Amino acid sequence: MANEVKLLLVDDNPMVLGMLQHALNPFAQVVAAGDAADALLKAVDDPPDLVVCDYRMPGMDGRQLVERLKSRPATANFSAILMASRVDIDERLSPQDAADDYLAKPFFLKEATRRIKRTVDRIALEKMAKTAPSDGVVRGNLAQMNVIDLMQSLEMGRKSCQLKLNYQGDKCEVFFAEGQVKHATYGALVGDEAVFKVLRWTGGNFELNFEGKTDQETTKLNTQGLLMEGLRLLDESQRDGGGEPTIAEDISPSPSSAETPSSATSPAASSSASTNPSPSSRRKEEEEDVLLDN
Repeated sequence: MANEVKLLLVDDNPMVLGMLQHALNPFAQVVAAGDAADALLKAVDDPPDLVVCDYRMPGMDGRQLVERLKSRPATANFSAILMASRVDIDERLSPQDAADDYLAKPFFLKEATRRIKRTVDRIALEKMAKTAPSDGVVRGNLAQMNVIDLMQSLEMGRKSCQLKLNYQGDKCEVFFAEGQVKHATYGALVGDEAVFKVLRWTGGNFELNFEGKTDQETTKLNTQGLLMEGLRLLDESQRDGGGEPTIAEDISPSPSSAETPSSATSPAASSSASTNPSPSSRRKEEEEDVLLDN
């Protein structure tokens, strides 16, 4: 599903451009450009859904590129992420700029990939909603977008809807209002406990009904709180010898403003499910991560 999202990646540093393109290729249709002029030509030829662009480039900078594309009706409908130093973000860029999010340089490749993928997932969900069948229900497979990715995308898009999950005969319903979970049921479980139960699901199907509403409010935590607490409980269960597969995820706040990655140890929402890694394997993964700068 996410492979239908068209991503234009722009950076004048060939190493950064190549590594990001390789990391993002599994999640979107990535077109790379080495400068703003090349990016303009490629955007006109095939308008992107998402532009991920370096801010400081010779000639036209990243902000100017985004503004130029936004000013043209044929290329105006896209989301934008600017990669910039913390100083540039704090002193030269602002929420009034055309970018939807910022990545503070230097950043770790895995963290940047995960952050960008969250936006890719949101766009993919919006594209699915626009092409929903006549009944207005969006249907998909949890192997394409797991429960955590779905819930984060709904929160980022501030969606109000009914989410139905079905896996091996088990069913769960979750109701969202403006991106926040308000009510959930899973068998006899209601509210927060129902959400915690399904976070491990990586198979099965989902349905999104954007007309689905409820007056019930059974959850106590907001969407991010539910994800963080649910994954904490899963991690504890794994450490205590439960042995069930879990999703190795860490939920960070929706990127409404720039965040500086604190370290390579920060796992973030990823595209696919995996077993919860042991401390030693996690350390090995962190050592293999790459710090990218200008």
